[in-house]
Amino acid sequence: MPAKVIAVANQKGGVGKTTTAVNLSACLAALGQRVLLFDLDPQANATSGVGLEKIEGASAYRVLLGEGGLLEKIKSTTYERLEILPGEVDLCAADIEIARMENHLQRLTLALKPVLDSGRFDVVLIDCPPSLGILTLNAFTASDGLLVPLQCEYYALEGISMMNRVLGQLRDAGVNPRLEIFGVVMTMFDGRTKLSNEVVGEVRNLLGARVFETMIPRSTKLAEAPSFGKPIIHYDKYSSGSAAYELLAQEVLERLSAQS
Repeated sequence: MPAKVIAVANQKGGVGKTTTAVNLSACLAALGQRVLLFDLDPQANATSGVGLEKIEGASAYRVLLGEGGLLEKIKSTTYERLEILPGEVDLCAADIEIARMENHLQRLTLALKPVLDSGRFDVVLIDCPPSLGILTLNAFTASDGLLVPLQCEYYALEGISMMNRVLGQLRDAGVNPRLEIFGVVMTMFDGRTKLSNEVVGEVRNLLGARVFETMIPRSTKLAEAPSFGKPIIHYDKYSSGSAAYELLAQEVLERLSAQS
């Protein structure tokens, strides 16, 4: 089976995007999948979230400009079956540099091809920047689907409508005709509040089966784990956040197998 490439994206910051990319990657690896976590965000929080230092020159930046290959940039983590393509602040320049290049929306697709052809991975999860800039559009072009984390708040649906518009434009332009929303995950859910429950109901009404059953709770342990450089299942396996991401990983695997 060829590796599935999933972009974890939301142009709004603070919705649990990197938290989802890191913890879903770790949980999929724990379920036996060979996972590549691709940190495409200049903030590089996914890199530090699995315990790696942010090292100058370690990111995909130079490869996207046509220098070298991604395979030699891949780093091991301390977790079995989980590897990472680190992020670094130099990716900030990519939006400007890549925009001037030929095939500027296909740079990541071309760079990823040897990685996918290597057969080393079952799943590639791309942690996108919190914007709809060139890096994110490259991730959309290279992906089989998008996983969208939505915070349980009133502005949640605005992000989805803008995302849908961009997806439609990329499909219509023939850049990535297969691109769809793979799934939506509700984050920072607090079942005690009327707001959380109303937002979840509204999103489910609008998007139906695309919304995962699993919801990620608002959790102190989830917030603490990145400062220790550990995914939640390796920081506090018995926390509510860990249980939620383990369930989400199982749902993701079921969807992937249903699509194959």
